[in-house]
Amino acid sequence: MPETLITLGSLLLFGLLTFWLGSITALPRVTLLILMGILIGPSGLDLFQETREFWFENISILALVMVGFLLGSTLTRATFKLHGTQIVGLSLGAALITLAVVSIGLLVFSPLPLEAALLLAAIATATDPVATVSVVNELKNNSQFSKILVGVVALDDAWGLLIFSLCLTVATSIGSPNGLPIFASGLWESMGAVLLGVAVGLPMAFLSGRIHEGEPTLIEALGLVCICGGLALWLEVSYLLAAMAMGATVANLATHHTRPFHAIRNIQSPFLVLFFILAGASLNLGSFMDIGLIGGLYIALRLIGKVAGGWIAGRLFGMSGSNSWWMGAAMLPQAGVAVGMALIVGQLLPEHADTILTVTIAATALFEIVGPVVTRAAIRRCK
Repeated sequence: MPETLITLGSLLLFGLLTFWLGSITALPRVTLLILMGILIGPSGLDLFQETREFWFENISILALVMVGFLLGSTLTRATFKLHGTQIVGLSLGAALITLAVVSIGLLVFSPLPLEAALLLAAIATATDPVATVSVVNELKNNSQFSKILVGVVALDDAWGLLIFSLCLTVATSIGSPNGLPIFASGLWESMGAVLLGVAVGLPMAFLSGRIHEGEPTLIEALGLVCICGGLALWLEVSYLLAAMAMGATVANLATHHTRPFHAIRNIQSPFLVLFFILAGASLNLGSFMDIGLIGGLYIALRLIGKVAGGWIAGRLFGMSGSNSWWMGAAMLPQAGVAVGMALIVGQLLPEHADTILTVTIAATALFEIVGPVVTRAAIRRCK
C-alpha cells in the first residue's frame, strides 16, 4: 500500500512538472507527458517496475472511457447538420486512402507477402483520439477546423475496427476457410459497443433531465461511465466506442445534456496525466533498432497516406486547400488501439507476429511523440 500511494503521488507530481515545461517550451503537454513516461520507463530510469503495469492497465481503461464519453458529446444533431458530410467523408476517406497507400507501397517496395502488408495497412488507419482531443483542449481552440477534427477522430476508431476486421478476414482466409468468424467477431466488437452505449445512455439521459443544478451530477455520471466501461469489457466489445455511443445518446436526448459532460471534464485531468505518463513508460525505444527497411517504409507510407487522405477527402467534401493539407497531418497520433490490433495478428497469424509487432510498436512510439506536435501546428494554422 505505501508503494502504491508513493507511485501515484510521484506520477502526478511528474505530470505537474510537464505542465510547467509546457508553458516554457513549444511542445504540447501530451508529448511532454509521454517523454516524461519514457524517462521513468525501461528506456530510461526504469522506475516503479512492480506497479507500472498494474497502474497502466487500470488507468488507461478509465481514462479512455472518460474521453470516449466526452467525444460522444461532439456527435450531436447540430454538429452533423453543419459538418456531418465532411466528418463522415473525411474520416472514411482518409482511412481508406491510408489503407491503399500503405498496402500498395509495402507490396511494391518490401518483401512482405499480401496478408502481412494488408494487416499493417489496416493498423496504419488507427489514430489516437485521446491525444488529439487533449491538444485541442490545451489550445482552447473552438475553430471550425477543430470541431471537424474532433468529429473525425471520434469516428476513426469505428472505421479502423471495421477495416481491420475485414483485412484480418482476408488475411486469414488465404489458405484457410476460417475468415468469416473473425469478421463477425470484429463486427460485434464495434456494433455491439454502439448498442451497449445506447442502452446505458438512455437511462443516463433520463436521469440528467431530472437532476437540478447543485445535485450530485458527478456521482451519477461517473457511475454510469464506469458501468459502461465494465460491461464493455465483460461483453468483449470496444469500451471506447461504447462510451462514445453513450455520450452521443446523452448529448442528443438529455434535457440538461451539458451537466454530465461538465462533471466528467472537471475530473478527467489527473487520469489523463497518469495515462500519458504510463503510456510513455510502456514504450521501449529499443524497438527502433529492429524495424529495418520495412519499419521505415511503413512510417513513411503512413505519413503519406494520412496527409494525402486528408487532402483528397477534404477537397472532395468542401474543405479549403490549406485546411485539407493539415487535416490528415493532424490525425497522425497513434496509440494503444494499433498495438492491440498487432497483438491480435500475433495470435492468429504467428508467422507474421514478430515483424508486425516490432514495426507497430516502434511506429506507435514515434507517432505518439511527434503526432501531437504536428496536430498542434495544424490547429494553430487552420480556421
